[in-house]
Amino acid sequence: MKHYILKTALILFLISSKFLSATEVIEFKNQDGDMTLKVREAIEKSKDKDIKLIFEKGVYSFRSDYALGKFLYITNHGNGFKKIAFNFSGFNSVEIDGQGSEFLFHGTIAPFVFEDCQKIKVTNLTVDWDIPFVFQADVLAINKEEGYMDVKPYTEGFSWNLSKGRIIFPGIDNFEYNSLGSTLPHNKKTKAVDYGAWDMHLNPEYVEKLPKGNLRIHQKHMKHLPRVGTVLNSKGDREKDRYAPAFLARRSNHINFDNVIIHHALGMGFLFERCEDINIVNSGVYIRDGSDRVISSTADATHFANCKGNVLIENCRIEGMYDDGTNVRGTYVEVIKVINEKTVQVALKHFEQMGFQFADKGDAVWFIQQPNPQRALEGIVESVYVINEKFREITFTENVPSNLKAGDILENKTWNPVFTMRGNVIRDHRARNIIIKTPKRIVIEDNDLSSMMSSIMLRGETFFWFESGNVEDVIIRNNRFEHCAYGGPEHAVLKVSPRLGKTFDQTMPYDRNIVFENNTIKTFDNRIVWADRVDGLIIRNNTIKQTDTEKQQFPDAPLFDLEHCMNVEIMNNTYDGNCENSLKADAVSMKTLKIKKNKGFKNLK
Repeated sequence: MKHYILKTALILFLISSKFLSATEVIEFKNQDGDMTLKVREAIEKSKDKDIKLIFEKGVYSFRSDYALGKFLYITNHGNGFKKIAFNFSGFNSVEIDGQGSEFLFHGTIAPFVFEDCQKIKVTNLTVDWDIPFVFQADVLAINKEEGYMDVKPYTEGFSWNLSKGRIIFPGIDNFEYNSLGSTLPHNKKTKAVDYGAWDMHLNPEYVEKLPKGNLRIHQKHMKHLPRVGTVLNSKGDREKDRYAPAFLARRSNHINFDNVIIHHALGMGFLFERCEDINIVNSGVYIRDGSDRVISSTADATHFANCKGNVLIENCRIEGMYDDGTNVRGTYVEVIKVINEKTVQVALKHFEQMGFQFADKGDAVWFIQQPNPQRALEGIVESVYVINEKFREITFTENVPSNLKAGDILENKTWNPVFTMRGNVIRDHRARNIIIKTPKRIVIEDNDLSSMMSSIMLRGETFFWFESGNVEDVIIRNNRFEHCAYGGPEHAVLKVSPRLGKTFDQTMPYDRNIVFENNTIKTFDNRIVWADRVDGLIIRNNTIKQTDTEKQQFPDAPLFDLEHCMNVEIMNNTYDGNCENSLKADAVSMKTLKIKKNKGFKNLK
């Protein structure tokens, strides 16, 4: 009997071992030419739901000619028919090991799409485009009175042409932008967005050819002009300037990126929709060292839309993108009408959220009823009927609040992550280093941060972007902030600023429980913390030093600015600078404000 049991156990072990090692391994040798069809066929012919792709170290080219065509709704991008190089759908596990390879893409192509995969691991590869989808030029002269600027365009490694007084770019795969569109000037030496720069939208009346390959761009009434000597970069019109992220994952779990570098993308670097447990480590989104480009990805470096579990970004280099370093957020939908006691019709409101999966059966959803912006009652989703890309009917297991009405909003409670960002460098790019909206624990520590706008922004929005929601547990500690908020608009190192529609109370607390401690801040301007409608904010043990790297843009601004706040403590901070206005606080904020043991501040008791 004992022998029989051991024999049976051995057979079960062998069967189990065979099952565990059933991953199909596909190896690719380095070779010239377009690899798209070879990779596509290998994935499509895979007989297993567990697949591993290994690439011999080298440079691999991918073009759109033989890529898989597929209509995709992609949040915060342009929806439409996309050409995909690596398409993974419904796999138990996917692993890609580039072994130090470079994947060089050409034209309108979405490099990687993962849908409904249970485990994803991508390691040791670099993503780039042979020709970026931007127009770039040195600014030679400005004539504000006559409304033109002279520029010297970059030609080597860039694609554009002048036709009938218009700059056409990139002109690849029959794709071109309708205008120069979103444009910023950059410091030629550092490649960072230039000091004092504002976002510009260029749609010239006409462009004139000058001697020596130079161009004269005629556009009157430009409010914010670039400085002579800067590098002008345009990424096209807003309708088409976000084709696809380099890596898109949706409805997938247990995702790991290790030593994955993105030098360019036709949208975001990494985008995750309704994914669970994500690690991005030892990786980056940044311009290739030695390149004369000034832009990496054309949108956020990393973006997490309605994800859950644990999200970690650690030991990464994030630079040169044309939007935030990371955006972690949920999605608000608006109630259009109450159909019956359990069913409501809702709408996705932003044009780049069309087709997004807001909720599914079993999800918990908050009902947020105007004018109160705070989370209160909740319901469990029984079913979701998709009317079209904009409208849904959501049926709940129990009755919805009796006073729910059109204009109220819903927020998904289930799909929110615990977020950690540690040991990263984020700098030299447009917008914010970090923008976050999740009610679960947020830890931002030991990062080196430099920002055009606010370095860290906490902002839920019930209109325009409709990105939920308010934070409830935030620790920002041991970071090094240097040269922050150097763009034109007024920002702060840390800005907490909900943007709520007119139907919501603009004075009620929204965000809560934020700790800003043990940080070192070296910057030229005044604003350090600018907080609106926060209940529970601790600012302690920070070292602040005013620098002379640039002229102050807002010398009358306070170091700490509090509006409609409660339970704020400012303790044990030190300041070395000339700001005469340490604190601005309204009457509501003053009632519960505690200040003690701070050094070097003027008028801060």
